[in-house]
Amino acid sequence: MIRTYLSLLAVVFAFAAQPAVVTAQDGRSPSAAGLAAPPMVNINTALATQLEALPGVGPVTAARIIEYREKNGPFKKIEELMNVQGIGEKSFLRLKPQITVTPAKAGSPN
Repeated sequence: MIRTYLSLLAVVFAFAAQPAVVTAQDGRSPSAAGLAAPPMVNINTALATQLEALPGVGPVTAARIIEYREKNGPFKKIEELMNVQGIGEKSFLRLKPQITVTPAKAGSPN
């Protein structure tokens, strides 16, 4: 009996000694859950390396985004990103919280 109690007590202390980890899986935004929000990426001005930092965007998709905006002009709204080959609704919804289409400042290169 005492051995069982001591084993249980050891398990409780082992868990209590672990640092608490806050996740945003409960539907709260990362900042509301105590996590830093990812930086916003302007898909009208981002370099390939900045686009590749987005979830699910690799070098090929980043190149397609840049090629699309060079051919069609700047994105007017973020939903236009789904016009890029390889970005469907599911991918777009994953990217949506991290992208913007703020117009480039006058005189700055795209």
